[in-house]
Amino acid sequence: MGRSGLKLSTLSFGSWVTFSNQLDEDLATDCMKVAREAGVNFFDNAEVYARGESERVMGQSLRKLGWRRGSYVVSTKFFWGLNKGPNEQNTLNRKYLLEAMGASLERFGLDHVDIVFCHRPDPETPVEETVLAMHDLVARGQTHYWGTSEWSAAEFRAAWDFADQWRLHRPVVEQPQYHLLHRERVESEYAPLYRDLGMGTTTWSPLASGLLTGKYLDGIPEGSRGALKGYEWLQKDLVNPGHAAKVRALMAVAESVGCTLAQLAIAWCVKNPHVTTVITGASRASQVSENLKALDVVPKLTPEVMARIEAALG
Repeated sequence: MGRSGLKLSTLSFGSWVTFSNQLDEDLATDCMKVAREAGVNFFDNAEVYARGESERVMGQSLRKLGWRRGSYVVSTKFFWGLNKGPNEQNTLNRKYLLEAMGASLERFGLDHVDIVFCHRPDPETPVEETVLAMHDLVARGQTHYWGTSEWSAAEFRAAWDFADQWRLHRPVVEQPQYHLLHRERVESEYAPLYRDLGMGTTTWSPLASGLLTGKYLDGIPEGSRGALKGYEWLQKDLVNPGHAAKVRALMAVAESVGCTLAQLAIAWCVKNPHVTTVITGASRASQVSENLKALDVVPKLTPEVMARIEAALG
């Protein structure tokens, strides 16, 4: 993971949307088991996913599976909060972060997580206060590493510089959205951070919330992510005519390679040398297996195929 020394599997498994919303504990356990048996060692979560229930479900699955604690990496994220108090939502102040950490560990049933992400930047809290709080979480042994999610390059560097100046635990990883239709930040904006700071990345939504599977070409199917209550904000992008044209063109490339569009999209993310791990999600164990087959596609992404992908994207 960048220059941190922490090793993450090329593909990882995340619980956003699915845990509790689409998967109960038994199905979640099945998906995690299939992922782990295939070599996945990183399992991503967040306080806000299913309002804390996602952490609880993952914790129960971890206890049921009985894996050795040192054999896997688990993360969570803080910012949005679960309550509406002025210090309990949309903040990265010290009070919230330290209290949220304790509540999260209780839901997981763990004495520590491996990575904590600041889920969004907080313009109302000085970055110095956030860095000091995150340093303390590491110093207390409640997490081993900390990072950010969807911070600008300037915001990440400000946090890193302050931590470096005062010899505090520095942010070492960013979790940005990255897929065929969303590229600028990972490929351009963050470029100096990889070079200068050795920042790692755990990228999310390689399938653009399912758009890059082709299942939304004829509208939003019942039972899909786009049809879930609370995720209506996704619908505009899922049925975007311009996106649909690109998806159809990409499907032709995938067919020529001998894989599904989803596998092509995931493999394309893996191809970027600055991506530490690609977080995948699934609502059933068979889907986990299908996604993991993307690793077999990576060697097939020759310069010629990559050029055809660029042409399909216009």
